Amino acid sequence: MPGLLGKKIGMTSVFSADGKNVPCTVIEVGPCVVTQIKTAEKDGYEAVQLGFTEKKDKHTTAPMAGHFKKAGVAPQRHLAEFKGFDGEYKLGDTITVDLFNENDFVDIQGTSKGKGFQGVVKRHGFGGVGQSTHGQHNRLRAPGSVGACSYPAKVFKGMRMAGQMGNEKVTIQNLQVLKVIADHNLLLIKGSIPGSKGSIVLIEK
Repeated sequence: MPGLLGKKIGMTSVFSADGKNVPCTVIEVGPCVVTQIKTAEKDGYEAVQLGFTEKKDKHTTAPMAGHFKKAGVAPQRHLAEFKGFDGEYKLGDTITVDLFNENDFVDIQGTSKGKGFQGVVKRHGFGGVGQSTHGQHNRLRAPGSVGACSYPAKVFKGMRMAGQMGNEKVTIQNLQVLKVIADHNLLLIKGSIPGSKGSIVLIEK
């Protein structure tokens, strides 16, 4: 689906027409430049590669510098491909937040906040086992048994345990566009989206 790259600014709230206070996320969307156009004849599929946020030449590798020079654009920090664009685009074209309209529904993909190594209560919502009396003193947040007896004598794959939490690619579907502020390249999305402030997100129609 067609879409753009953006940067999460933060959260705020707006009042709807019926006076309800609606929480929303502010995203700086684009402008994105077309850095490559993929065709079915040459690449096996059709897509448009977009770049977001310029960076210095000295931070760009030689192959990527040639890639951007061919497109006639400045080096871009973030790249992503989108399929299903309507209309013809050429290398170097700029696509702005005007791609979206109020009350559109979009899918947003981002990287969730990293929480580090966490236990099963925080990571998976376990209730904890055991009780605080009868001599027990340090097992309230333990996961409990993770396997059976002598048969099958192993811990099955996929068992929910403590471990790294967050810092994963997360997609939230069907989020409503509350407002488009084209002058400042801003998009107001109803509700929250994954990622911390300043993180890069993909917005697809």
